[in-house]
Amino acid sequence: EEKKVNFYNWDTYIGETTLADFGKATGIDAKMDLFADNSELFAKLRGGNPGYDVIVPTNDFVPRMAEAGLLEKLNHAMIPNMKNLDKAWTNLPFDSKNVYSVPYMWGTMGMGYRKSKTKGVRLNTMKYVLDSDKFAGKLAWISEAGTMFDLAMKYLGYDPVNPTLESIEAAEELLTKQKKYVKVIAEDNGQDLLLSGEVDVCIEWSGDISQVSMEDPDIAYAIAPNGSYRWCDNLSIPKGAPHPQNAHAFINYLLDADVGKEIAEYIGYGTPNIAAFRKTSREYKSDKSRFPAKSVLNKLYFPEYNGEEISRKVEQAWTRVLAS
Repeated sequence: EEKKVNFYNWDTYIGETTLADFGKATGIDAKMDLFADNSELFAKLRGGNPGYDVIVPTNDFVPRMAEAGLLEKLNHAMIPNMKNLDKAWTNLPFDSKNVYSVPYMWGTMGMGYRKSKTKGVRLNTMKYVLDSDKFAGKLAWISEAGTMFDLAMKYLGYDPVNPTLESIEAAEELLTKQKKYVKVIAEDNGQDLLLSGEVDVCIEWSGDISQVSMEDPDIAYAIAPNGSYRWCDNLSIPKGAPHPQNAHAFINYLLDADVGKEIAEYIGYGTPNIAAFRKTSREYKSDKSRFPAKSVLNKLYFPEYNGEEISRKVEQAWTRVLAS
């Protein structure tokens, strides 16, 4: 293979020097493009792999992409650093034998907020972002159909793990009603809007809020124990990857203990790499927005893939919400 690997990743989701360090260590030149959400990733690959070797799908998109024939099976013998992974984060239901994926980072979905602008409000419920005018004009949603419908269904008392036409329709009605109070439906940059002061509350990934809270101590993160969810992002090789050997080498490099430590501390997400976690700082380990109490974590559900028909109906409903 030519000495290249093409990485398709989320924004702000790699160490500051990881790609350059990989090149120095292996002689393989790593290039990275960015996608905004899982739907964009899925659509890009479904249209034919334009040349990517490693991608980062979230848990429910791993089986969806595998079922669509978009993922290659991993050769575990070429990824010896899998031994560094915490067993609690391997063999998860969405890929029970890690056939198509290995865990990269994990976190929760909740609310980023400005402490000075939300005094007197207990953000322990998704009500304020889904069913209230409390932060009208100062609220941002995330532009992921699955995320928004999962949160809305859970808030309404439905089971988001097993959606029905009824629960999808109810969630669509709720989101359409609330949308007039939303300033921005953000493509994975709600944290930047919060940092700039454009919004006071946003629906965002835990690590993204952790990143900006380091810059501005007025920013914090809240989990609604009965409304938020947890997730695991994964490293996978897409079908037709032009450099599969280099792809395995790159994945193995990211699972190295020292490399994993640097990535985790830099991007602020939870690492499923137990060898890396043990090397991280006390400050990293003690961040409650990153590592909620077990009693809270155990209440959070994992979004699941429920077949292409349900996924299509959710995306069609989200398109109507956006157009409303």
